[in-house]
Amino acid sequence: MQIPSRGALLSLVAATFVFVFSLTATAQKHITGTLSDGATYVIDVPASWNGTLLLYSHGYVAPGGSNPATDASDPLTGNYLLSAGYALAGSSYATTGWAVQQAVPDQISTLGVFQSDVGTPKSTIAWGASLGGMITAALIQEYPTQFTGAVPMCGVVGGGVGTWNQALDAEFAFNTLLAGGTLQVVDISNPTANLIAAEAALNIAQASAAGKARIALTAALADTPGWYDPTSPEPAQTDYTTRESNQFEWLQNVDFPFVFDYRAELESRAGGNPSFNNGVNYLSQLKKSIDYDEVQALYTAAGLDLNTDLATLKSAKRIQADPGALTYLIDYVIYDGQISVPVLTMHTTGDGLVAVQEENAYASVVGKAKDKADLKQIFVHRAGHCEFSPAEIITALQSLELRLSSGKWKDLTPTDLNNEATALGPSLNVIDVNGQAVAAAPAFETYKPAKFLRQYDTFTK
Repeated sequence: MQIPSRGALLSLVAATFVFVFSLTATAQKHITGTLSDGATYVIDVPASWNGTLLLYSHGYVAPGGSNPATDASDPLTGNYLLSAGYALAGSSYATTGWAVQQAVPDQISTLGVFQSDVGTPKSTIAWGASLGGMITAALIQEYPTQFTGAVPMCGVVGGGVGTWNQALDAEFAFNTLLAGGTLQVVDISNPTANLIAAEAALNIAQASAAGKARIALTAALADTPGWYDPTSPEPAQTDYTTRESNQFEWLQNVDFPFVFDYRAELESRAGGNPSFNNGVNYLSQLKKSIDYDEVQALYTAAGLDLNTDLATLKSAKRIQADPGALTYLIDYVIYDGQISVPVLTMHTTGDGLVAVQEENAYASVVGKAKDKADLKQIFVHRAGHCEFSPAEIITALQSLELRLSSGKWKDLTPTDLNNEATALGPSLNVIDVNGQAVAAAPAFETYKPAKFLRQYDTFTK
């Protein structure tokens, strides 16, 4: 997992491999261009195209960050897929930040370019990572006839409203209990100064037992896992000290830039604050959290009364969403669960940015829409956001292809998936950790995520 500097943080983008490979090395056609709204696109087609197009949706790009068109999760995966006969395509989206509004039409326009310049695919599979996983799910929801299948990876599939509401819960608790109410949790006017102040308060808190207990409470309200380093084993569930230290790392390096800085970009495009916590019972939320036992233990160790802090949260002034901004975030996007093509999602279990519990939310809404037979979900036991190896990504895509060709979900046990990924060889069983290729054995496992704490979809809104 790469954690870039604050100014270049691209945390919602799947880990980008730094190995020097070019997709054009195995592509017969390499097509680039610009769409009518200024977004760029890239298309790669192998000499022996098998008729399947993979449309890749990239993840979040920090406001104003470098935003090239991308048609694969990483060069290793892209080159493998081209060599296997798949065509690849993807766009940059016309804007950075929470660009769902621009991404969906830009991806559909890129499909139009492909059809004009290359031809009509026999099948088209949508795939993407992080915010791109959200966009992938949005594409098949809004344009179901354009696709034959989808693989949303580490996706924001709990929907925009629930995701930002859950982030607000953590912000609210941190600001109330550790920052003295001095931070802007919504309506952020100076994002840089706001983030600097939040991180200063976080570092002060980490220096005391009481501060650590309250950091754990903050993390618990977002279901932040107590596992940060993808090269280390997961700490024991009762190793509360280590788990809190890892949660501190998630907050400091990844989560706080989003909630105390990048939230301002979302508010700007939405025309106000789209998040709310009026009516939320934080005792109830905490009891549902995967980190509840940790919070209780650390409060006891610090000599703090958890009920007192929960009472403080209960009495603190709540936040209401601006109606127009909430409507914007509903549009871009929440889910109705209606999927008309096979969908295979994949998530790491130790994801501290896009909680794995979002997969529970997506499965729930698909089940309510009575389309659950078309959905399968697989999980990788590893810390990190989108911390998949090329072998795991290829295995997921091949599993969807097998479903499309056979009409049935097959070979999806962890043993089957791990064997298939292992057979791809050591060069593809690597992950990117701070710009370095690190060997990583396939880590598919049987896993059932807990309930997403702030579910909000077309059934529950």
